[in-house]
Amino acid sequence: MARMAGSDNESQLIEQSLSGDPEAYAALVIQHQAMIRAVTFRMTGSPEDAEELAQDVFLRAYRQLAAFKGGSKFSTWLCKIAINLSLDWRRRESRRDGIHSKWAAEVISENNPGSGFPDDLSRRVQAALERLPAKQRAAIVLTVYENQSHAEAAKTLGCTEATVSWRVFYARRKLKKLLKDLPHEAV
Repeated sequence: MARMAGSDNESQLIEQSLSGDPEAYAALVIQHQAMIRAVTFRMTGSPEDAEELAQDVFLRAYRQLAAFKGGSKFSTWLCKIAINLSLDWRRRESRRDGIHSKWAAEVISENNPGSGFPDDLSRRVQAALERLPAKQRAAIVLTVYENQSHAEAAKTLGCTEATVSWRVFYARRKLKKLLKDLPHEAV
């Protein structure tokens, strides 16, 4: 089975995982967990929800590993799962608003100084991200924070490159308005 994974080692780990080797799948998780946590955090704005979603991503990926045919990089496939689960989470958690997320981040950073959680500028940017429509937020997270090309983001999101470009354009315009009071170099 030909797979277009990130490397021969990654392809081997996928094959071993499919053969039932839990240590091989654990190695795949370790290899991609920081990226998936970053994606889910950018989509949710909540460290706790991001961690839970990241775990769900790896559980879903494990259950659906046989469906990975290698038409894209394994990391792109995982990102697609992360984005879809995050969008589902957002729909289920629509009662949450930006104030709750900001409050949770502030409480965490107050109780754990130096814990690596966002500073004030990062919190403001995250709050602005949360005000974007979910699909625009996903496009920004993938292209800006995960450095995916518009073509990769289109594969991840299941849309065209033109749609990604449109979403990024409008998201940047909205972010510029939401963050207009920040110094220009900070944005």
